[in-house]
Amino acid sequence: MYNQPILIMVSFFSAMITFFVNERLKQGPVRSSAALSLLVGLYFHYFAGSMDTYLVKNIPIVFFGGSFIGMVSSRLLSNYLLIGAAGIIFCLIFLHTSKFFNGYGGALGIAASISVLAVLSIPIVGKHRRVTNGIMQLREILFKISNRK
Repeated sequence: MYNQPILIMVSFFSAMITFFVNERLKQGPVRSSAALSLLVGLYFHYFAGSMDTYLVKNIPIVFFGGSFIGMVSSRLLSNYLLIGAAGIIFCLIFLHTSKFFNGYGGALGIAASISVLAVLSIPIVGKHRRVTNGIMQLREILFKISNRK
């Protein structure tokens, strides 16, 4: 039970670091997720004896899933705390449904998208002190894209 807060922190920081590398360092979403996940995976592959086996097995998985959240576009979600909150939600989904998704592919991506959508449903104080809903912002972005074509 003492390992779960560590996994929650890993997911929180994974989402934020990936978003930082994606947006601020201009590496792109796929490269930032892949590079950071590779570094974490290699570390736990070569230094597996340095921690508890539960953490060695689950930290790379949680980091990789949390990095999917950091791949979100800054047009959709640009607040680091909201991205970190999505990382926490992802980890809670992962911890409580990992046996349910056993054997199915895409479980990390589904859990990451559910957590981003959950954060988008939170009312956000936007520009000009207007309270907006993240889902409404997503809808506006999608309609702008479809009207351009």
